[in-house]
This record gives sequence, structure tokens and C-alpha cells, in this order.
Amino acid sequence: MQATPTNASPQSGGWSGRFDEPVAEIVKRYTSSIPFDYRLAEYDIAGSLAHARMLAACHVISAQDLSDIERGMAAITGEIQAGKFEWLLDLEDVHFNIEKKLTALVGDAGKRLHTGRSRNDQVATDVRLYTRAACDEIAKLLVALQRSFIAVAEQHADTILPGFTHLQVAMPVTLGHHLLAYVEMFARDYERIIDCRKRVNRSPLGAAALAGTTFPIDREMTAKALGFEAVCRNSLDAVSDRDFAIEFLSACTITMMHLSRISEELILWMSPRFGFIDIADRFCTGSSIMPQKKNPDVAELVRGKMARVQGHLVALTTLMKGQPLTYNKDNQEDKEPLFDTVDTITQTLIIYADMIGGIRVKADRMRAAASEGFATATDLADYLVRKGVPFRDSHECVARAVKAAEVKGVDLADLSLAELQSFSNVITDDVFASLTLEGSVAARKHIGGTAPERVREEIKFAKARLGAL
Repeated sequence: MQATPTNASPQSGGWSGRFDEPVAEIVKRYTSSIPFDYRLAEYDIAGSLAHARMLAACHVISAQDLSDIERGMAAITGEIQAGKFEWLLDLEDVHFNIEKKLTALVGDAGKRLHTGRSRNDQVATDVRLYTRAACDEIAKLLVALQRSFIAVAEQHADTILPGFTHLQVAMPVTLGHHLLAYVEMFARDYERIIDCRKRVNRSPLGAAALAGTTFPIDREMTAKALGFEAVCRNSLDAVSDRDFAIEFLSACTITMMHLSRISEELILWMSPRFGFIDIADRFCTGSSIMPQKKNPDVAELVRGKMARVQGHLVALTTLMKGQPLTYNKDNQEDKEPLFDTVDTITQTLIIYADMIGGIRVKADRMRAAASEGFATATDLADYLVRKGVPFRDSHECVARAVKAAEVKGVDLADLSLAELQSFSNVITDDVFASLTLEGSVAARKHIGGTAPERVREEIKFAKARLGAL
């Protein structure tokens, strides 16, 4: 639900008695955060209810006040969910809008809600609750993404394609092995977001403006009610720092970087120069002038949106770096980068899990490409080592063999036994088993290797790891 703020009467903020003239209209719009922080409403209400219940338990407000506050908040929640709540620009932010409405509904009880609390610890609480929910959602989506990659890897445990270094053909690998590399990356992304959640999940509520409050509050009670694992131990730190949000944006940036890397590969692989895959039509677009075009727009946008998320990380670290303790208005600028990052990464993860599962693999083209570029040269070098040739000498022998094959315009496996023996007299006719693509990948069956049997073992491991979550 998009907020459409309207104006109320001048000087309707929570500090109007201090000022002699109304805030200028342009300043009002410049400083207002309600066009975007209305998204915190459910968390603001949850924090307010926990605070009110704690105040009542500590005999700071009456049981009747609490009952009125709960009744008013239920009505406000209903209006927000129905899209009927009127967000007022003059009330500046989500907190004042809800508090003003509450007071209109329940009178003095609404005015008592802010006892022992400041907008500083209130907004810090809201942002932590929002970020915690985002951590949970992203973690769930990362699990789904891994499952999608694993499913395709399982279908292609034996499919051979060239592995690259410097974008040059290096060694043959299996597509299943290639895709499992990203499963490992996304597994670490999951670990990062879960670990980040631990530091997000600490309650600043009760720190008040900066120094705490003189009222007999129970911070552990509100922390427990809101599902926080602990309280922030220093009131100055609690209201002023946003390192938890910076850490969250960092974790999201790394995830988007991993998605950008696979996107780059999908874009290359879909190009006719590679022709390894075809991406489903629902993730592509055409050209306004060239009727033959099928553009991998989603993959390209993921690359672009990675830069967007990384920009938000840089923005937030830059925002915080010059601020003295404690809270400063600068921190209003923390929300839009955070909100946009959450929107971007959640949409990307949802789309990607579907897109990777809908890829059509052109196994013949992959195998043909793996036959180019002397992909089994290292296997020939290893063969010579097993025959007793020192590796550096075997390396030189194979380099000369590759040069000879290149001159003839053939692969190493196409050289005759006599031609191969001209480079080393230890070569016998068993060498050709080492020069096949299947023999090359099958030989690498250790943990982390590309052999089909190892790929299937790693798929079992990855599934078990996800099953334990």
C-alpha cells in the first residue's frame, strides 16, 4: 500500500509549543519521511503495544490506559490493512501519524503511550524488527534458490562443458559440478544472513532519546515480547548506530554479486557464440527493430541491480561515518536504501529460482565446446607424471604437443600414438583413455572434484544440509 500523505494544520508536530512560526512547506516536504517510512507501521504498532504492556506491568500507566491503547491500535491496524488510513505529511513520520490517530481515538491514554520512550529508540526498534523480518524472508528464498540449482545439477551430473580460466578453455567439467559451485555460494549467503540476524535481533527500546529514562521500565520484558534475543547494552549506541543495517546490506550485496556472476554466465551461454543454453521466453524480451532478437533481460537486470544494492551499501556506510553520538537527522536517510534493497533482493531471488529451473541445456553444444581448446592437456601432463616424468618436464612436453596439434588443426586426442611418443618415450597406447572428456572428468572424483559420481555425492550432501535447516 503506497502512502499518499496529505497536509494537516500548521504546527501539528510533537514539538509545536517550542516554535513561533510554522514549518515552511518546502522544508516540511524535505524533512518528512512518511512517503516511505509508512512501511514500518506494523512494526511500530507492535513495538508500541509491547511498550504499553510493559508500562502497565510496571504501574507507569493504568490498566484502563492499556486497554484503551490496545483497542485504538486494533482499529488503526484495521484501517492500515484496509488502505483507509490517512497519512498526514504535517505529522512527518509513521510514528507521529499513528500516535496522533491513537490519541484521536482513545484520548489521554494515547498521549501516555510515549512515556519513557523517544522517537529515537522507537525508530531504531522499528528498523530492527523490519530488518529481522527481511532476514527471515531472504533466508527462506535462498533455500528455495539452492533447491532449484540442485535440481538442475542433478539432471546434468554427466553433462560435460568446458571449464574456463581467463575465459579461455581450461579443463572439462560437468554442468552439475558447475552449478553446485553456486549452491556453495548461496549456502554461505544463507549463513551470512542468519548470522547477521543475531546482531539485528537486539532491542534498543527503553534507551529513549539517548540516556535512558527515569521511569521504572523493564527492558527485558519488551525485548522478550518482541522476540528479541537481547537488549542493546548501551543507550547511546542503541539509538545512534545502524551497523546492523550496514551488515545486512553487505550480506545482500554479496548475494547479489553471486547472482550477477551466474547472470553473466547465462548471458554468455545464451549467445550464439556459445549456444550452451536457452532461457525460457517468460524471462526474455525482443527488440523493437530486430525481429530475430531474444534478449536475456532478466539476467542483464540482475547485473544492473547488483550495482544498485552495492550503491545502497556505500550510501549507508557513508551516511554513518561522519556522525557524532548520538542520534542525528541524517539517519532518516537509512530507510530508503534499506527498503529498496529488501525489495530488490527478494524479487530477484524469487525470479531466479524460477528462471534457473526453466533453462534448456544444449548438452551437445557444451560437449563440442569442451572438445576445443585442448581441454585435456592437463590430463596428458598428469599421465606423464604417473609414468615417472617430473611435472615441470611433463608440462613442457605437453606444451610442445599442444603446439603441434594446433599447427595441424586437431585436438590432442587426434594425434597418433607415434606423434605423441615423439614428445615423450614413456607414452603408450593407454594414453588415449586420459585424453577423452569422460575420462578427464571421471578421474577427478575426490571431494570437490567434477566427476559425475562425486557430483551425485555432493548433491546428497547439499540436500542433507538444506534438510537440516
